[in-house]
Amino acid sequence: MTLYIAVPLVLLALLYAASGVAAVTRGWVPPMNRRHVRVPRIYGWGQLMVAFALCWQTVFGLLISDSGIRPSAPLIGSAILVGGFIVMMVGQRAGGNGVVHD
Repeated sequence: MTLYIAVPLVLLALLYAASGVAAVTRGWVPPMNRRHVRVPRIYGWGQLMVAFALCWQTVFGLLISDSGIRPSAPLIGSAILVGGFIVMMVGQRAGGNGVVHD
């Protein structure tokens, strides 16, 4: 039963990681986020943190059941996830009139 949850989470993490690598290396951001992202590289690092947190929670929360770290693993993964979202927010525009200057 846990594989039905683990596989979509890992696929979602891979999508976030691919987008994060594209933002960090090339400065590319998906079209739906281009208006909002000010610094693509910082935004990409946030996406990589979110991808890592999703994998962390999947591995330690769902797949490894006989580990001593299992009770604290979801808490650590959640902290990394929130940190990733904060880093992504830092990379976004802080107000302004919505005009993109290229």
